[in-house]
Amino acid sequence: MSNRALSFGVMAEAYERFRPGYPGQLFDLVMAYAAQPVRTALEIGAGTGKATRLFAQRGVTVTATEPDGAMLAELRKHVPANVRTVQAAFEDLRPGETYGLVYAAAALHWTNPEHRWSRMAALLQPGGVFASFGGPVQLADPAVEEAVRVARSPFLASDEVASPDGTPPEHDMQWPGTELRRSAWFADVRQSVVERRLTMSARDYIGHLSTVSAYLVLPTVEQEQVFSRVMQVLPATVELIADITVHVARRRREL
Repeated sequence: MSNRALSFGVMAEAYERFRPGYPGQLFDLVMAYAAQPVRTALEIGAGTGKATRLFAQRGVTVTATEPDGAMLAELRKHVPANVRTVQAAFEDLRPGETYGLVYAAAALHWTNPEHRWSRMAALLQPGGVFASFGGPVQLADPAVEEAVRVARSPFLASDEVASPDGTPPEHDMQWPGTELRRSAWFADVRQSVVERRLTMSARDYIGHLSTVSAYLVLPTVEQEQVFSRVMQVLPATVELIADITVHVARRRREL
């Protein structure tokens, strides 16, 4: 696991405060795809538990796994009693108990691609569902977006995470759906989008940027400089496009 993947722990409280939660529509979409009751779920890279709450508060027994102890400590403050926590990276999980659902919320790109899907399949019951969801939080106003790009440019050309397998953004099927379609372990791969619009104060938007890995790996002095520059070009409140791209697939019954 890269240093960038482990850079979040120091920001656990900020991550909890400034990262948006997930809407009930997302839960409904995953359950409609499952087309049968889902009683148990394993979460990969749970962070502070934004997605954990979505499933646990609706009766699913969730095992939340996360390699960073600070993130897990923050998660435990916010989740219901039916959540079990395990400090472990995805690659450290050993086959044993299987689940009706395995999911990752804006975390799958941190996992090691080697044997990713065979490992995933081993954690699922036959016919069980895998789900991955997330997406960038983007400024809705093109003029503000351009001003921020210019302010950021001495430090970062981009603050987004590139597609792990190089799929161009205009393709109908995005990663990880592309990998799932090539996998021998999964079938019925689908991609959906849950639209989400947010409004934040400029200061909260800077708080959000402080949780984005591209900024987290900058030296502290550069972080302070880039946030100061961006703050100067923001209006008092910002409108955001925060659509959630959802990929679901079903573990084949015969492996």
